Amino acid sequence: MRGFLASSIGVATAAALALPVALPTSALAAPALGAATPVTPAGSTQSLPLVPLGPVADRTPGVPGMSAAPRVPETQGLPAREVKTFSLVGVIWDDVTTELHGRVQVRTRSTRTATWSDWQDVEIHNSEHAADLDAAERTSGRVRGATAPLWVGESDGVEVRVQAEPGAPDTPGTPDTRAPARLPSGLRIELVDPGVERPAAPADGKNSGPDDDDKGEVLPPGMTMEMAESSAANLPHAPLGANEITELNKADSTADAIYASDGELTQAAAPYIGPRPRIVTRKGWGADESLREPGFVYTNTVKAAFVHHSASGNNYACKDAPAVIRSLYRYHVLSSGWRDIGYNFAVDKCGTVYEGRAGGVSKAVLGAHTMGFNTDSMGIAVLGTYTSTAPPAVAVDAVARLTAWKLGLFGRDPRAKTTLKSGGGNLYAKGTNVKMNVISGHRDGFATECPGKRLYAKLPPTRTASAKLQGRP
Repeated sequence: MRGFLASSIGVATAAALALPVALPTSALAAPALGAATPVTPAGSTQSLPLVPLGPVADRTPGVPGMSAAPRVPETQGLPAREVKTFSLVGVIWDDVTTELHGRVQVRTRSTRTATWSDWQDVEIHNSEHAADLDAAERTSGRVRGATAPLWVGESDGVEVRVQAEPGAPDTPGTPDTRAPARLPSGLRIELVDPGVERPAAPADGKNSGPDDDDKGEVLPPGMTMEMAESSAANLPHAPLGANEITELNKADSTADAIYASDGELTQAAAPYIGPRPRIVTRKGWGADESLREPGFVYTNTVKAAFVHHSASGNNYACKDAPAVIRSLYRYHVLSSGWRDIGYNFAVDKCGTVYEGRAGGVSKAVLGAHTMGFNTDSMGIAVLGTYTSTAPPAVAVDAVARLTAWKLGLFGRDPRAKTTLKSGGGNLYAKGTNVKMNVISGHRDGFATECPGKRLYAKLPPTRTASAKLQGRP
């Protein structure tokens, strides 16, 4: 098994920039009325094209002294229909460089109550959660434009409407003089079923640890090579196949970090490593490792943490958080076309921390969370929408604990400033050196509402709490 671990890490490094053939999103036909709609153990994605619901009216040529005729914004959608069971929705389109300006709304039918929800708005993202412009992940040719995903709970019916932004008058009280926005081409609704977590294999006392076998490498029961590759990235913090990485006090966290770094941890960083929080691994939340690209991509260091909200809504129970993350993962990879889930970590509203993008929780893994500033940073998504809803205190505390530990590994003071070079975005031109807080909000690097004004307002005390946990004066 030691041979496997060494080769796995070697393969991961060599394959870091490999771009395999895309895994397509499967378009599934709706079942007949009354047909059973079981949850698929491995999860599934239904990708349904939107159709025109309203024409784009051409502007009537103006006549001197007469008002121009108003124009009707383009509208696409999907009439109410029964579909296979899903729990998360999002809208995608062909060209990631084309922005969607308008309003996206859905309503869904619950499998539990058989009733339809009210219309819900889906938050529109225009590249802010994505790989940097020149990253291989961004230029793979399969990346699509996408809204934020919305968690709706187990449902079997859906209705969608997407309306372009209407034309606006040049001055108040005058007719429309600007053409309505046009919708991007290739609009589709993605209906994601997270599936169920794989049941744990029964322990038989065999193959429970590293073992060299002349007949070939033997994986722990129930593990695939992809799962082992992902799990091996967290050695020695947890054994192969662990569902969680246990919390440690400050002293043990420092000793663990020194051991894991083979003594490379700087003397300046060692005193200020915060206590490691409990982290649910990818295996623990049920990641299907066959979905992501093989191998991992690393940056040189971690200089900053960007805090996000997932914008997927607050209508989830904490027991459902692993399913929410599995859905986000499928949406990011199969629908948006990314190599893996975009965030490095996720935090649910009960304060549980989850491993995000594969590659090792203590390593500088390149994410796709803050376009322009993914290099030398990490992204933490608090599951939910915190524009008008206050984030739970336990979730904010979890962000402080996670940053105290992870930033401490790289010698970063959570209260300090750092300089990052922009990879290009709508706030800073590519190549611009930007001074930012070591703990920043997504909106600090990109013009976006993320992480919601109520969560963003919690960042100043989070910086203070994180530094305190590191033991800084």
